[in-house]
Amino acid sequence: MTAPLTPPPPPNHQPPHHAWQAPPPGYAFGHLGHEEDGPGMKTELREAAVITVAMALSGVLLGVLWWWLAPHVPLVSDSSAVYLKDTEGEQAIGVDGTFTLLALGFGLVSALAVFLVRRRGGIPLIIALTVGGILGSLLAWRLGIWLGPTQDVAAHAKEVGKGVTFDAPLELNAKGALLAWSVAALLVHLGLTALFAPRDPDPYQQTQYPPAP
Repeated sequence: MTAPLTPPPPPNHQPPHHAWQAPPPGYAFGHLGHEEDGPGMKTELREAAVITVAMALSGVLLGVLWWWLAPHVPLVSDSSAVYLKDTEGEQAIGVDGTFTLLALGFGLVSALAVFLVRRRGGIPLIIALTVGGILGSLLAWRLGIWLGPTQDVAAHAKEVGKGVTFDAPLELNAKGALLAWSVAALLVHLGLTALFAPRDPDPYQQTQYPPAP
């Protein structure tokens, strides 16, 4: 008599366990392992503060150039009132135009200098270019007025006498010109960054995983 056939016990087979190994140096899952925001952000904030202060102080040069290059608006008095000597003159428009053109030039130079120092964009740099341009324009505006003829037109007319031509105070009628520096700096810096800034690697093409042991 033969013993009934019984299936052999299943082998105690388990898939081999591989010990986990740390990824190689410089490896980052999904290339999300950028530098921590702490030190990087602190550096960017320091750079942004320096840029803001430098642009604001550059407003001194803009104000001097505006006062020096802006056309003079001639006035004349008849002892009872003060009038424009040339009623059809465009000197007042030229004053605003001079400030605007100078501010646009300062914006171009500012953006180029910032890009050459740091060839990347970033929110802190954008804020610095915006705030610095506005502060520099405000300083230039007030400095130009202070350097120009006195704001007391009546006293100035009385001082020079009847029928004598004198210069009107330096004024900026188009207050939108105060934004020209910031707008020019932002546009130029954006263009330079888009054309010449280094590109970040594509995470979907360069994602690599450590080989299995």
